[in-house]
Amino acid sequence: MASLPTQTILSLQILVLLIAYVSGGVVEAKNQREFDYFALALQWPGTVCQRYTGHCCSSNACCRGTNAPIEFTIHGLWPDYNDGTWPSCCTGSNFDIKEISTLLSALETYWPSLSCSLASTCHGGKGLFWAHEWEKHGTCSFPVIRDEYDYFLTTLNVYFKYNVTKVLNEAGYIPSNAEKYPLGGIITAIQNAFHATPLLVCSNGAVEELRLCFYKDFKPRDCVIGSDMLSSKSSCPKYVSLPTFVSLGLENGEDAFLSLPQNEAL
Repeated sequence: MASLPTQTILSLQILVLLIAYVSGGVVEAKNQREFDYFALALQWPGTVCQRYTGHCCSSNACCRGTNAPIEFTIHGLWPDYNDGTWPSCCTGSNFDIKEISTLLSALETYWPSLSCSLASTCHGGKGLFWAHEWEKHGTCSFPVIRDEYDYFLTTLNVYFKYNVTKVLNEAGYIPSNAEKYPLGGIITAIQNAFHATPLLVCSNGAVEELRLCFYKDFKPRDCVIGSDMLSSKSSCPKYVSLPTFVSLGLENGEDAFLSLPQNEAL
């Protein structure tokens, strides 16, 4: 049987990704199968937080002042498919904060919400950022991850083992509102440290998110282009910035709602 020309294969792959992009990348529940790999999505607070205006609230890490995050923080651990799509809301397991009570201190520090808005859950309601990540993504991690506690503990362990902030700082890529860094240099630094290629998402030329990808045994692997990466709005230029974090600060001690960042809808 004759094989397809390389150009035809590439065209078909692009078509699949475009279809996934139009449909939002989420595979319908009836068609969901076991995932292919994990993506650890990390947020850069210096970029995410500077997009906000208006009041703050105590639950938003962007408003913590001197206690605010100064490193990449966790967005989520996402089971993904190799075609750029992903499963979502795989079981009826509701988030229960009591299940992760012993992890709350670490989660507040390394997996904080960078918004005042409540996130959507799989059951039509609104809840904590952690509830959104567990119900939408964590429930699709079976059989590698067994339950809610395992999901959050595993994510924290992977985050600590593959310390992106440390790798970039040691390579000379430090937060700055003046410097522009070569995108290729940042990618190479990660490749040299973890022997795998990451994905970066930018906002107005600033690194907003960095994703590390893993096989199911949590050994690093190259990331594939997800359907949410096809938009030119999320693409990174040849030179990017890592903005210094500037706290929004709590204004008059009032709680108020800020708009949900686009990437927190993932």
